[in-house]
Amino acid sequence: MTRFGHLALGLVVRGHGRHYIVEDGDGRRRVCHPRGKKSDCVVGDQVRWAEVSADEGVIEAVEPRHNLLFRQDEWKTKSFAANLDQLLVLVAVEPVFSESQLARALIAAESAGIAVRIALNKTDLPGVTEQRERLAPYVAMGLDVMELALKAEPDASRQTLASWLDGRRTLVLGPSGTGKSTLINLLIPDARAQVGDISQALNSGRHTTTTTQWYWVDTERRTALIDSPGFQEFGLRQIAPVDLPTLMPDLRQHAGHCRFYNCTHRHEPGCGVLAAVEAGQISASRYRIYGEILEELQSKRW
Repeated sequence: MTRFGHLALGLVVRGHGRHYIVEDGDGRRRVCHPRGKKSDCVVGDQVRWAEVSADEGVIEAVEPRHNLLFRQDEWKTKSFAANLDQLLVLVAVEPVFSESQLARALIAAESAGIAVRIALNKTDLPGVTEQRERLAPYVAMGLDVMELALKAEPDASRQTLASWLDGRRTLVLGPSGTGKSTLINLLIPDARAQVGDISQALNSGRHTTTTTQWYWVDTERRTALIDSPGFQEFGLRQIAPVDLPTLMPDLRQHAGHCRFYNCTHRHEPGCGVLAAVEAGQISASRYRIYGEILEELQSKRW
């Protein structure tokens, strides 16, 4: 037992400012506030808390995390969630997805040691062939890419998702318009009720799409979906430039064949990565994204 063993153990399922919703072992949820001025809880955290009233508590400590998915730019760090089993990156035929944003999410997950699967939604629409081709390099890297038509084929989509999500804590990440809300409502019939109860407790009104939200898919609370707000940028300032190729499986496969141990894979002779690009073993778009991110990381202000 830890020094906080006399306190209750709870799960953070939502945050709004310095207010958090913590779920106890019986599934009851209450508003909790962190002790002190610093607030470093994120959704998915296991916390030690004490009751201060029938409906409120105080968070005394955050248990050690297994992992944490976050993004970091020059000005701030934004955490998505902690203690995840896997990440589902949802993209769509329309609107056309940004491969740079997709690659950045995968790099962040790789750095955090979180398993990933990509889902291509709206495969009933024209243009699906082109988007499949854009995802072909990711299939070649060994990533699973599932195809969905959440609105046109809800039953088939639910069946496709079910086995992969079962018994796991999955963060759903993707830009606006890809169908995240449709996915949540398809798998969780009482999703609106879960959001409504929490919003009422936090008095957060309409701010239900601005923060990460935890949903239980089943009544046994074995399977969870964590919905995250959309984003325009995905900074990777937490990554050291030298580590970037090791976090991109297609580059990593060839980086060991370079003549120089400190090769940047940009201009050096005898570079295994450049040779693989020329041979078509690494896609031009993936290599371009590598160059863009590397330039960002090398220009970091410490």
